[in-house]
Amino acid sequence: MLSLRNFWRRHRKKIFVTVGVLGSGYALYKLYHGHKQRLSDLERELGSERATDELIKAQLEAHFENIQRIADSTTLPYSMHYLRSRISEELDLSHLTTRLSQGKDQPNTLTSLEKLQLWDRLKILSFTRMILSLWAMTMLNLYIRVQVNILGRHLYIDTARGLEGSHLLEPTDPFDRHSHQEFLGTADYLSSYGMITLISDMQAAASEVLKGKQLRDMFNTSLLHETIVHILDVFMSLGGPNRWVTYLMPENAIAYKHQMGTPSSALLPDVTKLDQLLVETHTVLLSDDFRNVVSISLRTVVDALMDDFGLQSGGNPSMGIPLAKLLPKVAQMDPLLLEEPGNNRFIQIIRRSPEVELFYTLLYANMPPS
Repeated sequence: MLSLRNFWRRHRKKIFVTVGVLGSGYALYKLYHGHKQRLSDLERELGSERATDELIKAQLEAHFENIQRIADSTTLPYSMHYLRSRISEELDLSHLTTRLSQGKDQPNTLTSLEKLQLWDRLKILSFTRMILSLWAMTMLNLYIRVQVNILGRHLYIDTARGLEGSHLLEPTDPFDRHSHQEFLGTADYLSSYGMITLISDMQAAASEVLKGKQLRDMFNTSLLHETIVHILDVFMSLGGPNRWVTYLMPENAIAYKHQMGTPSSALLPDVTKLDQLLVETHTVLLSDDFRNVVSISLRTVVDALMDDFGLQSGGNPSMGIPLAKLLPKVAQMDPLLLEEPGNNRFIQIIRRSPEVELFYTLLYANMPPS
């Protein structure tokens, strides 16, 4: 016992130091182990979040591509067919060409003034029909893509929130389903309700630009390009900078249902959802980004269209051909511009435009969930 006390007195400081060192080491070890464990947990959590983010990104990309295919394979073909029939019906030039042909075969049936008036009418209507077809094809294509991206985004968000019904464009709520169908149906608003005013305004723009053009004037590709762009610019400025939107879509859901002849008693309850979709679409169409896409698309189509005009005379591309000989070519362009989407190279040119692709990617990704 005495020896133990002596040992303690002699080595007490060493024992304290040793115990302190060992205790500190153990504490440091526990601290390090705990820190390492927290880092490991954090890495697993971050890895899980990354995997979830990648999955969501992949789902969004797949969903985005799917709704673009829906526009190409379902909505756009039907609307283009209807548009083509309406333009053919409202801008039939056969009565003018028939009378001019009769006047040529039977010189005494038309006076010189009547012939001049018929040719002037044919000049205006030929350009009206071609440029209206160009504008309507371009805008209908862009409008339908705005529609399906807005609607697709809404439905993706609804699905992500855990709502029933995972099929694209097939909500289970009957009121939502009906509103979505009506919303997609507004793709035909241009052909059904906007066409007459559109023709009148396009004809006014064509008349203003072409009033100084004579039948004997020579047109080469550059002059034709300049003339078409000028008519488009005048047309887009008629009635203010936003008038063209009224050709494409209804002002609101109630106005649209009244135009369709829907009784007032049947307006609710699905009018609210339809109105929300129309308001979002209207906002997009009035945005500076969409205006930029419209300008790029129209000018791209005009540039491509020039390839289909062989305006050369005697091998000299700068000379061109007389306007009188150009008019039949102009009048025959609308079937090419309004061809089925699967075979329509102008629609494909618009879709492949980097600016257009970027616009719809951002529109789909940034649509507010509301």
